[in-house]
Amino acid sequence: MKKKDMPTIGFIGAGTTGTALAVRLAQHGYRVIAVSSRSLTSAEKLAGRISGCKVYNGAQKIADIAQLVFITTPDDTISKVAAEVQWHNGQSVVHCSGAHSIDILEPVKQRGANIGCFHPLQTFASVDQAIENIPGSTFAIEAEEPLASTLKKIATILEGDWITLKAGDKVLYHAAAVFACNYLVTLVKLATDLWQTFGVSPAQATKALMPLLRGTLSNIENVGLPNCLTGPIARGDLGTISRHLESLEGQAPPLLNIYKELGRQTIPISLAKGKIDLQRAEELQALLR
Repeated sequence: MKKKDMPTIGFIGAGTTGTALAVRLAQHGYRVIAVSSRSLTSAEKLAGRISGCKVYNGAQKIADIAQLVFITTPDDTISKVAAEVQWHNGQSVVHCSGAHSIDILEPVKQRGANIGCFHPLQTFASVDQAIENIPGSTFAIEAEEPLASTLKKIATILEGDWITLKAGDKVLYHAAAVFACNYLVTLVKLATDLWQTFGVSPAQATKALMPLLRGTLSNIENVGLPNCLTGPIARGDLGTISRHLESLEGQAPPLLNIYKELGRQTIPISLAKGKIDLQRAEELQALLR
């Protein structure tokens, strides 16, 4: 697409996600021309990264001049922006929430604009890290044509993949992301807590566990489920699991039921891998019940 054929783009919200998307789009030739934010400092920082991007006071200014508007405010603010701004016919308005469907933009649609969702399935801890992590990410897209094709093209230009979702898919899609991302952090925290029982600090434990975590992620990516599963349940090792349960009950009782539940959820993966039979699976279930 030639630059003159690309839509002018504005951002309402200049947080981590908005800044990362704006910078990457500008790097690929898109005309990111405007930004507004509740935080003037954040808006100025975003605009400072992009040649030709100007800071405006208020969301309405962005709607007045941009053909494609990304709403990258906190989730709780999206509906307020959608309802209060005077959108115009033929404009495209996209939010970037993982949990909300495009239904939240219904007031925008009623004013004749095209609506969509463009959610990067990625973890963003800081602006610079977010900019780095955008390429290779998968984007969840919810939109009707012709906006759907535009967003798919943007995902491809950003060196990512895309999936399409219906309104009813969004909540479980987001819950899955929480399992894979947020609760992985929780599991690492629980593991480092156990290391403290034998005198190793959380920082030391995290450093020690990182190669194991990287190896696990590599196995998931390169070997795939279910064959990437290792460990005592993959082997059907009742003796080791029994010792785990005994030690957890004695030294870390709050983790006992978590261990059991995760173990029960792991048994079907082990069965699918083919390293245990149904009898051993039943024995594992009984041990972890």
